[in-house]
Amino acid sequence: MSDSLSLFSLSGKVALISGCTRGIGKSMTLGLAEAGADIVLLQRDINNTTVYDAIKALGRQCYIVAYDSSDPSSVRTVIDRVLQVVPTFDILVNNAGITRRHSADTFPEEDWDLVLQVNLKSVWQVSQAAGRHFLALKKPGKIISTASLMSYQGGILTTAYAASKGGLATMTKALANEWASSGIAVNAIAPGYVATDLTAALKSSDREPSISSRIPAGRWATPDDFKGPVVFLASRASDYVHGELLVVDGGWMGR
Repeated sequence: MSDSLSLFSLSGKVALISGCTRGIGKSMTLGLAEAGADIVLLQRDINNTTVYDAIKALGRQCYIVAYDSSDPSSVRTVIDRVLQVVPTFDILVNNAGITRRHSADTFPEEDWDLVLQVNLKSVWQVSQAAGRHFLALKKPGKIISTASLMSYQGGILTTAYAASKGGLATMTKALANEWASSGIAVNAIAPGYVATDLTAALKSSDREPSISSRIPAGRWATPDDFKGPVVFLASRASDYVHGELLVVDGGWMGR
């Protein structure tokens, strides 16, 4: 392997990832494993072994740790539980996320709290615990979160989601400010419109032509479009990248 290509190798690294069983998260997980990383899957349904089996087929080590980002107790203890199955780790990918759609004037408080818990507070707490681990061992680390175009735009009927992703964006920069000098790189990926089972209804709606016509690339992203970005941010190739929101949107934000 050439020196330049070796910058992207994750051989010998251990990556934790949440929201890993479908869509973007599944592809990012497989991308990390294909680049050489062993994987700890943080997933709510520990009986779902689809991604686990795919990673083992690649010859990588893989573990499943129960994790529910909507449960504060699960969030607070997950890094301790991870360290019961692996001695250390190098990469954390916070990908779990949800949305709820309501008019702003009728947005239920319970849905607001749930979205902020899953998309922001859990990301903060798991990142904090990972950062403590890296700092205690005086080792470099990579923390990558999934932001959104709603980190930049308000959207419609998505007040809580926009608030959570806007908060995640500035939190990413704030953590980078504190931890970059210790070799801990904190960054985020901001996806545009992605064709997954979660967006199937939107993609088949009458809004789809207006969305596609605005994307300079001329198509929606596929989950596999996120393999390269996550490997880049997880690898030595991005060691001098801190506090970045890497927009992967086919050019949407440039229009």
